[in-house]
Amino acid sequence: MAKQENISFKEFRRRFNDEDSCRDHMFTVKWPNGFICPVCGCRTYYHISTRNTYQCKMCKHQASVTSGTVMHKSHLPLQTWFWAIYMIAKDKRGCSALRISEEMDISYKTGWYLCHRIRKAMGQRDAEYILAGIVELDDTYFGSPKEGGKRGRGTSKIKVLAGLSTSAEGKPKYLKMQVVSNLKGKTIGQFASRNILGGSIISSDGYRSYQKPLAEKWLHQYQVFDPESGLLHWLHMAIGNVKDFVGGTYHGLAEKHLQMYLDEYCYRFNRRFFRGELFSRLLCAVASSTELGFAELTQ
Repeated sequence: MAKQENISFKEFRRRFNDEDSCRDHMFTVKWPNGFICPVCGCRTYYHISTRNTYQCKMCKHQASVTSGTVMHKSHLPLQTWFWAIYMIAKDKRGCSALRISEEMDISYKTGWYLCHRIRKAMGQRDAEYILAGIVELDDTYFGSPKEGGKRGRGTSKIKVLAGLSTSAEGKPKYLKMQVVSNLKGKTIGQFASRNILGGSIISSDGYRSYQKPLAEKWLHQYQVFDPESGLLHWLHMAIGNVKDFVGGTYHGLAEKHLQMYLDEYCYRFNRRFFRGELFSRLLCAVASSTELGFAELTQ
């Protein structure tokens, strides 16, 4: 992985002022140790300047700095991608598709697709990490209930499971959030298996669906929730902040796309101590991502 840099706005404008400079930088980010053919692993290549691609000398496969990533088949200039990544990285409140479309002078649809592809890269990068140690676990809800619908855990709102690992001193470390269809024990067990290291200590309230699945691989500590007890304090604070993030910048979301916005918030939260490096880190995430077709977002 390329070295992460703290890039100021002035430095960003100086370094990435044309397509060639953006492409050269993407090359070093995608292939920090030199070109590697994604098909045969050969390290020697020809540069086809007329197509901005690199052809493997062994198998003749052609690759570009965007091939195989969320940028694949994008007709947008690399400068537009760089600017969008920079804007999204630098604004901790998030950056709406409307703002991106206005600032980049592109259509709203293009801006919306661009933002979602960057969020996809965020989610893919954080999928590599797992919570460990002491983990606070709870469920929360987004959206509005159906008219006359139930409140609490019987609600028709969008259901989300959230886990937050904390340090030995009780300070928050890493956050994971996932949209789920229900809060049954099987679903909770699957979330924990994917996101929490076995043997970790899981702290939750006394909700019955938590008890059996979390007793299998983890040390589960639970108690009846009392808002005055401080139980799940940091997790509830993070949940409140993500609701402000979604409601303040994006003004509410449909269930279909909520996961991507949760991924964006978690990505920012998990790198909150590296804000100056967030552009470099996000560019690395985009460079190492996999493709996202428009059909995947609209189906």
